[in-house]
Amino acid sequence: MEYILLSAALAFLITFFAIPVIIQVAKDKKLFDEPDERKVHKNVIPTLGGLGIFAGFIIATLMGVPSGITSELQYFAAAATVIFFLGIKDDILVLSASKKFIGQLIAAGIIIKFGGVQITNMHGFLGVNEIPHIASIVLSIFTIIVITNSFNLIDGVDGLAGSLGLLTTLVFGVYFFYAGQLTYAVMAFSLAGSTIGFLIYNFSPAKIFMGDTGSLLLGLINSILVIKFINVAGNPASNFPVEAAPAIGFSILMIPLFDTLRVFSLRILDRRSPFSPDRTHVHHFLLDLGLNHRMVTFTCVAANIAFIVLAWFLRHMGTTTVLSILLLSAFVFIGVIYFSRPKNKRTVNETITNAGIIKSHKILSLASEALEAE
Repeated sequence: MEYILLSAALAFLITFFAIPVIIQVAKDKKLFDEPDERKVHKNVIPTLGGLGIFAGFIIATLMGVPSGITSELQYFAAAATVIFFLGIKDDILVLSASKKFIGQLIAAGIIIKFGGVQITNMHGFLGVNEIPHIASIVLSIFTIIVITNSFNLIDGVDGLAGSLGLLTTLVFGVYFFYAGQLTYAVMAFSLAGSTIGFLIYNFSPAKIFMGDTGSLLLGLINSILVIKFINVAGNPASNFPVEAAPAIGFSILMIPLFDTLRVFSLRILDRRSPFSPDRTHVHHFLLDLGLNHRMVTFTCVAANIAFIVLAWFLRHMGTTTVLSILLLSAFVFIGVIYFSRPKNKRTVNETITNAGIIKSHKILSLASEALEAE
């Protein structure tokens, strides 16, 4: 227990004292997030908060896990470092979606191949238990990349991604503590400590954003934690077995994960890139209802807690049934919010989105004409 508490405290202190320095450096070097018609903030704000989160997490984790207790921690640190450099490059300059995707594939490959963290059993979901090796690898890569991007995409309101990340890491940390998985408990509580240190400066009005550096790190570590949770909790021989483990794991990440899958599906159906920007996330809908940043964050976190509690009390019904109920409940939650928005807000959002698409088409057309002229 002392390792966990010391790691969390160290991570908090490192991040808490690093953030003011990062803010000052960002201001001196003019490293800001510029507001535009799609973003909800109106002032320039530093975006390098992920630096502080990464520093607190990586140092506390490496110091908090006793030497010789695990062999996979070095690979998790390597994957986190890959994501760190992806995020910092994107926060300071601009990184294309394809390069970001390749970097995430590399990080996922390290976690699966060397870290040994992959989904090998569906635990009765749709009647499936053990799955073939190739299918296991593909499913694991898909899970890691989707969860990694889910925290990046939900990071649109002051304190939202950080608060959801704090909730998920605390839940995973408590479970791994009782399950006797010290490495993963230290990882979870170290990230929770770093996130608390960051949130002090990120709650509305935010003094700094976590940027891609922080949000991608939150997503990556949560992807490791949820896959390990499914493997450990779904094993009847473990210290703390849990029925319907995949459904419980899904519920812990419900708001960022469901919102990402929903938005990706809508964009693909609209024949757009799943990474193309718009205002169709749940936090945009809540802002349209007139909620401020703190209220949006509180609503999303409260809803996520409700999904976790719902899944926990229904876990005896089996993975397939619990997941179906969770998805139905999530669609109802989003539907109520969406259809409760004022009509004028809906029109404005659609106009902004359509204008962005038209603008992109015009730019591509002009570029094509210029190439033909040459």
